[in-house]
Order: sequence, then structure tokens, then C-alpha cells
Amino acid sequence: MTDIQYLAPKTLDEAVRAFAATAGKGRILAGGTDLLIQMRAGILNPGVIVDIKKIPEMTAIEETKDGGFRIGAAVSGAVLREHPKLKKVWPGVVEATNLIGSTQIQGRASAGGNLCNGSPAGDSVPAMVAAGAVVTIQGPKGKRELPVEKVPKGPGRLNLEPGEIVVAFTLPARPKGSGDAYLRMIPRTEMDIAVVGCGVSLTLDKGTVTAARVSLGAVAPTVLLVEDAAKALIGSKLDDAALAKAAAACSAACRPIDDKRGTIAYRTQVAGVLLKRTAAIAAQRAGGK
Repeated sequence: MTDIQYLAPKTLDEAVRAFAATAGKGRILAGGTDLLIQMRAGILNPGVIVDIKKIPEMTAIEETKDGGFRIGAAVSGAVLREHPKLKKVWPGVVEATNLIGSTQIQGRASAGGNLCNGSPAGDSVPAMVAAGAVVTIQGPKGKRELPVEKVPKGPGRLNLEPGEIVVAFTLPARPKGSGDAYLRMIPRTEMDIAVVGCGVSLTLDKGTVTAARVSLGAVAPTVLLVEDAAKALIGSKLDDAALAKAAAACSAACRPIDDKRGTIAYRTQVAGVLLKRTAAIAAQRAGGK
């Protein structure tokens, strides 16, 4: 391993300048739970590491003027879990982020790092997609925003320009009667990578679904926003027919691979099963349970 330069800027502008100056040979350090493992394995050998944890907006959780939340890209799962209001408003997002690794890992791992690792099986990403989260990105050309589902380009690849850094996630305000949930299928009981993950966010009015977003992880090269599944739920009372149609839409959207953890047929079927289970939890939460 060659010598590595470590930088810990205290402002976002400093971080962008430092990262852009690496000309693609640097890496951002948030929690480091992926980066350090990849370095030890010899997968990555960055010339410069830019630590973003000393930048206030990267580690803050703020309520927006319209009642939403802005979450810094370096906020750990443990910090999210301790936020009293966020876990009530967006429990699915908080729970998903706290499925990353062990309790010790959750003290470091962040949703920003989970997204930027580029894994289609990252747990926090489908939950963020279902929530309709928007990512703030800053680079040499300034700031821009992207829906979370537009950030991944493929396994390990992102739709970011050279020198750009993911700064924060913005979660929208929740209408009354809303709830979200995230479930995953894993071979073990804890500390495993999702074979399939499903995020659902619903808004109900007198038992009828008025808005919905459905996402899937680990069943395609990137996390999917499954609009046909959401359409099947909207206007329904989550009756069996609507759930079956939404489950079928999830299965139809799958483009998985065969590997030692799950076959194509298994992942495709489980996607539909998880949709039904996740939607039921989101509906319970939308009803105040």
C-alpha cells in the first residue's frame, strides 16, 4: 500500500476543493465501515482520504421549514435512532439504517456511505427511496439535487460528477395518516446482506390509500422505485386483490442474479411476499399503531 494523505476539512467548500484536487484518486471518509474494509482487502488504494465528519452540516439532523428533515450524509445510524421525532415520523428509514452491520458498526455507518458504496443490497437505500428522499450534492460546479433512486448507476457506480460529494438527504413532510416500513430477507437472523429488501411508504384517508411509494433492493443492478406497485395500491383499501397486483408488479420489476445466497426464482418470489408484509406494517403505522 502506498502512502495515504489524510485530510479533515472543517467546511464543505474545503472538502469539495480537496476532493476535486485528488482527480479521482481520493475517497470520502464518513463512517469508514466500507472504505476501510475495502482498503484492507486491497480493493481500494486511495492516495487521499477526505474525512467529512468535522463538517457541521454533514453530521446534523435538522427540521425543515415545511416539517420535513434534513439529514447530513455522515450522520450515523445510532444517532438517527436516538432522534426522538425522526424515528416517529420516518420509522422505516431509521430502522433500515440500523440494519447495517452490528450495534458497533451502527455507531459509525451512515446512510450517505451506504448509498455511495453503490451496493444494490444497501438497506438504507430502499427505505430512502420509498420515503421520496432527495439528495443534496455539492461539487466544483456548485450544488444540485437528485432523488435518491437516481444516484446509483450500477454496482459500485454512482451518477456523480468528478469531485462531487453527497452532502445530505432531505425527507419530505408527512401528511396526516402516513406511515413507512422496510423489511428484508436474509439467510441469518442478524448482520447479513439482504437477499431482497422492500420499502413502502403510504398515506391513508379513511382506510383508502391516497399516496404510495414502493422500492426494492438486491433484485437489480440498482435499487428500484416500483411505480406499478404503488399504482396498484393507490385507491385501494389494501384488499387482497390490490396487494396481489402490487406483489406481482414487484416480482415483474425484478432483474436479479443467481448467487450462493439466492436464486433468481427465489428473489423474484420473495419480492412479492415482502411487499405484502411491508405494506401491512406501513398501513398500521399510518393508522397510528
